[in-house]
Amino acid sequence: MKKKKVTQLTVRTFGKKADFLFNLLVGIFAFSCVFPFIFVIIISLTSETSLVTNGYALIPQEWSFDGYRYLAEMKDQILQALFITVFVTVVGTLINVTFTSTYAYAISRPSFKYRRFFTIFALITMLFSPGMVPNYIVMTNMLQLKDTVWALILPMALSPFNIIVMRTFFKRSVPDAIIESAKIDGASELRVFLQIVLPLAVPGIATISLFAALGYWNDWFNALLYIQSDNLIPLQYLLMKIQSNIEYMTQNAGMSAQLSGGAAAIPKEATRMAMVVISTLPIACSYPFFQRYFVSGLTIGGVKE
Repeated sequence: MKKKKVTQLTVRTFGKKADFLFNLLVGIFAFSCVFPFIFVIIISLTSETSLVTNGYALIPQEWSFDGYRYLAEMKDQILQALFITVFVTVVGTLINVTFTSTYAYAISRPSFKYRRFFTIFALITMLFSPGMVPNYIVMTNMLQLKDTVWALILPMALSPFNIIVMRTFFKRSVPDAIIESAKIDGASELRVFLQIVLPLAVPGIATISLFAALGYWNDWFNALLYIQSDNLIPLQYLLMKIQSNIEYMTQNAGMSAQLSGGAAAIPKEATRMAMVVISTLPIACSYPFFQRYFVSGLTIGGVKE
């Protein structure tokens, strides 16, 4: 009896040490993921003189908000671009999740006659791309969407990768017994999908929602192709244009004394890092709202054995 108690005490002690070790490793890994962004924030708050003299430092000799002040001079453009980006991200994510989830649910059901055809159809679009020119012709000539906000939304409204992810999720995590019992009770296919399948598929939908939101938030190439109006420029494209203008002014500072003085006053590195913070921080704050759905599914206990 005493030997058994000693063994249990030893196991508990070892378990506590192992838990502490694993928690320490996870904490170190988490800090290594967050540290680069913290370092970028520190650089954005460093004076340009200190960056030129001492380079990047974790504790700069001189703090400064010059990078943010420079961007604040263009606050009207940045706020307008931020509004466009938020609108495109929210609306585009809703459209993408709607199209993706309905498509994936259809090809995941064994009763759907053409599920194999539409599955192969989605896979082919992942392997072969029509290219930029056909996409441009379709968007501008056929759909007449050039210089409209829909040109930023529709090109990414359906994701083949997300379709495959949701198809696998529906097949593995949504029990057929629940769907069959609902149909026996007289529920239509649409009602089964809206009232039964979607509540069980919240983790998968949260995952593809995050993928879609990241794609829309970081997109700037569609704006480069289709947008000419300054009122429709998204945030990422505007920041890229600001960065290009700073590079041009810096490289051509010797063209005139006035330009030289303006270029010298621009906090180039601090502004670049401030743009990274502005473009990254809002979407990074959305991660905690999705993280809770990545840990476990909601179908546990949905069907009793």
